[in-house]
Amino acid sequence: MDSTALSHLHFVFIPLMAPGHLLPMVDMAKLLAQRQVKVSIVTTPLNSIQFQDSIDKEIQSGSPIQILNVQFPCAEAGIPEGCESVDTLPSMDLLNNFNTALDLLQQPLQELLEQQSPFPSCIIADKYIMCVSEVANKLNVPIIVFDGTSCFFLLCNYNLQKDKVYEAVAAEEKFLIPGIPHRIELQRSQLPGIFNPGTNHELNVRREKVMEVAEKSYGIVVNSFEELEAEYVEEYQRLSGHKVWCVGPVSLSNRDDIDKSLRSRRNSSSENEYVKWLDSWSPRSVIYVCFGSLNRATPEQLIELGIGLEATKRPFIWVLRGAYGREEMEKWLLEDGFEERVKGRGLLIKGWVPQVLILSHRAIGVFVTHCGWNSTLEGICAGVPLVTFPLFAEQFLNEQFVVRVVKIGVSVGAESVVHLGEEHESRVQVTRETIKDSIEKVMGEGQEQEERRERVRKYADMARKAIERGGSSYRNMSLLIDDIVHVKRLHQS
Repeated sequence: MDSTALSHLHFVFIPLMAPGHLLPMVDMAKLLAQRQVKVSIVTTPLNSIQFQDSIDKEIQSGSPIQILNVQFPCAEAGIPEGCESVDTLPSMDLLNNFNTALDLLQQPLQELLEQQSPFPSCIIADKYIMCVSEVANKLNVPIIVFDGTSCFFLLCNYNLQKDKVYEAVAAEEKFLIPGIPHRIELQRSQLPGIFNPGTNHELNVRREKVMEVAEKSYGIVVNSFEELEAEYVEEYQRLSGHKVWCVGPVSLSNRDDIDKSLRSRRNSSSENEYVKWLDSWSPRSVIYVCFGSLNRATPEQLIELGIGLEATKRPFIWVLRGAYGREEMEKWLLEDGFEERVKGRGLLIKGWVPQVLILSHRAIGVFVTHCGWNSTLEGICAGVPLVTFPLFAEQFLNEQFVVRVVKIGVSVGAESVVHLGEEHESRVQVTRETIKDSIEKVMGEGQEQEERRERVRKYADMARKAIERGGSSYRNMSLLIDDIVHVKRLHQS
């Protein structure tokens, strides 16, 4: 591609204001800007602070990338000032208000993008910011959906929508996911909210509309790589007819420890402390536990998890960020004496962590994860086997991919989705004994454990090669650029 054609391109990224959505889009934006294509990331002032240092480093290295801020309408939507990200809401009862604020961004976004030079060639947006579709229509530019899941999930989701086989089964009854290369069984109670709705009617309606927006997009960018799920990439494209570009794992845009630290500034002062603590342990000896920024596990279940970790008698890092029922957990930690009992071998972190940095440390031997796709992929990239503990959204399907398809993890046996706003109705699904046993199945010595470790190491190597020059994801990024150049020329002719 000649430099003249690239100089007229301008890719605009509009991520959802939630860590699990924002960070991978920032990572992809950096990878694209490294091709000398102008890139703008549109977010709000408080969100931009989290990754400003990372973008400044890219600019200093010569990448044409910038952050554009738009004010978040907190007051108009009825949420407290300063709550510009889903994980900063004081209560998930305000999620519908947050979605209202997203819808109110339509006019400010349009006015901001109309002022840009070069004019936007393409908008890459999170599918949950639905108003961007209307903005793209008015500006007459293609919109591409950034999908934070896998092609495995996209194919399962597509086939379930078409066949609706889940409608004929009871909540706790298992059924076969239709039309996919592997035999995967799931209970209806384990399906994402679009097929297994909770009681939040507004959220259920919004999910339906999100699917419609995604269907009308020019294509889908996926944070995955072809070598990980080749059959699913091919079959999803064939059945859906969508353009699909697998450009991941985008977290590998953070190539050194400085990049990994700069990925988020939320708790940067403690990073040296974490690394120093990990340095004191032997290779593959430490358990790392994190359930993401929107953790819905109940205090009762988290207490059971803590006691299970204690019973392993192994060193562990346990991230308690964003826990539902935080006050109850704090009370238990204070009254039970848990922290004192595990002092020295147990590191509890109650804030943000540089997860990519921690996972890449040689001391980590297993990742106990909620199976969010970002976390799943970050574990794979680090070559760390998983213990799967899904909670909501597409996480039970991600678990099946990890355990049944690529065979790099062990399930704890969680039974059903924890619906937003219904956490109090959830019970202890997994006992301390099961948690301990699942960890031992991964960390113990034996042929099965070594074969699992070897598989995940091979996938980690494939992931690194995928984003390097000549790799599958590198080529797909080139194809994406070529596609938008072609569309731009058609519009100009």
